[in-house]
Parts: sequence; C-alpha cells; structure tokens
Amino acid sequence: MKYNDSADLDTSEVSDTRGGGIPGGRGTIAGGGLGVVGVVVYLLVSLLGGGGDASQATSVLGGLGSDGQPATADNRDVQRECRTGADANRTLECAVVADINSIQDYWTAALPALGARYQEADTVWFTGGVSTGCGTADSGAGPFYCPSDDLVYIDLDFYDQLRTDFGAAGGPFVNAYVLAHEYGHHVQDLLGTEAKVRTRSGPKSDSVRLELQADCYAGVWAKHATEPTASGPALITDISDEDLANALDAAKRIGDDFIQRNLGGGKVDTSSFTHGTSAQREKWLLTGYRTGAPSRCDTFGSDDLG
Repeated sequence: MKYNDSADLDTSEVSDTRGGGIPGGRGTIAGGGLGVVGVVVYLLVSLLGGGGDASQATSVLGGLGSDGQPATADNRDVQRECRTGADANRTLECAVVADINSIQDYWTAALPALGARYQEADTVWFTGGVSTGCGTADSGAGPFYCPSDDLVYIDLDFYDQLRTDFGAAGGPFVNAYVLAHEYGHHVQDLLGTEAKVRTRSGPKSDSVRLELQADCYAGVWAKHATEPTASGPALITDISDEDLANALDAAKRIGDDFIQRNLGGGKVDTSSFTHGTSAQREKWLLTGYRTGAPSRCDTFGSDDLG
C-alpha cells in the first residue's frame, strides 16, 4: 500500500498519550488482564456501550501516568513529523494518521446514505495501560473502540504482536485494516447497531455478527480508499493484491477458532466465540472489499455467516 506523497495529513484526529501508560498494568475491561490470548475478547469493550458509569472514568484522553495521575495527550512530535503522505510512506506513526484520515473521510461521505451523520472519533495512542469511558485496559487487550467516549484506542506495538505472536505477514494495509475494523464499530454505534446487541457469545451470537460486520465495513472502506474525497485527492494511491492477501491472512489469524487452537489450549469451544471463525472473518472482509457497499454488510440479517 502506498500513500499520496503530496497529500496533507490531519494529526488532530490522534491523541498521543504514549509514555503515560501503565507498564505491565492489568486491565479491568472484560474482567481482568487479558494477555496475548485475550485478544479473542479484545473487542468486548465495545459491547459495554455505556453499561458502566462513564462519569467515573478517568480522562478519556489517556491512561494513568506512572504517578497515578491522568496522562495528557502531547501531539507535538506527531504534528512535527507527520505533515504529508510522504511522511506516511516513511514512518508507522504517520501511516496510522493517514489511515485514520482516510477512514473518516470515507465515512463522512458515506454514512448519510445509511441515515446517520458521521461524527469524528479520535484515536488514542497509549503504552502499557489506559483508562477509558468503558473501564481500564492494558496493552494485551489489543485495539478497541469505546462507545462511551467515542474513541478508538491502540498500543501501536500491537502491529508487532500480530507478526510475532500470531504469525501474520503484517504491513501497512494490515495495519489499516485493524483501524478500519475499529472505526467500523464507531459506525455501528452511530447507527444504533451496538445498542441492540444482546447475546454475547456463541457461533451465531450478536457479538459475532457485530464483529463480522465491522470486518465487512473495513473492506468497504478499503474498496473506496484510493478514490478522491470531497476534501481532495485520495490519501492512498495503491492497494495491491498482495496487500489484500495479507489482510485476509491477518483476519484468519484473529478468528476465534484459530486463536483457541493455536494460542490457547488447542481445543475449540464454539460456545465461547465472540468474533467469528477465521473463515467467517475472511469472508466478510472480502465481501466488503468486493462490493464496496455497506448495505451488503448485513450480518444480522444473514442466515449464512460463512
């Protein structure tokens, strides 16, 4: 995947709180520290949807600092380093900024056709641990979206974890897919889909359908990512067949069955599924990419999840 060298980046969509996290902290989201295998439930936080008392949460702009005080965002470095698409082609941080800009540009234009107005959601970068409107989590929770404060959270080291622990090929488009999935949850929140989730686990649960739809929404964005937007030229100029293959490989490696079989105890328990199988995640990501139509992502109305 390549970025448009001359495109401008908007770093205001990122809150960089790195350095103010909780090294080795144990998250309380989804019932405690999650660890590597806990990525199977890393998006359960998005199902909380305000079930907790957001008024009691620490500042939504970061985790707790080493002195126990709320960390604050410091975007000076990212503002200085990430100005254009050329910077995105050079560093991970700037590529992530470009991904976020591209994803939100697409949904700003596309969501009104689905009956809602898009509202921007920042992405918080953290290290170690973070306190959110949905509770606290450590880096082992993986990336997640919190509907209580309308923010996406990610420790950028997760991209390394995908390669080292899960064996994924990785790469810029895989990184973008991860973020596009999280913003898919934001879209679901804006459309009221998240609030309708009732069954939390099982092969045909609402939770699985929610996750597969977010994969599909990620594919829809990718289909349109190289198209100009109302604000100007596309930030992304090329997505190759290899990029897509790598993203499908990553989707396979974060399927419930793959994680349980290869990173858990080796036994697959379908009753505990929350995200869908590898085959299902690949199917719905590809469905979104091939059709480019959010309407084709109706996992809740489908009798065939894959």
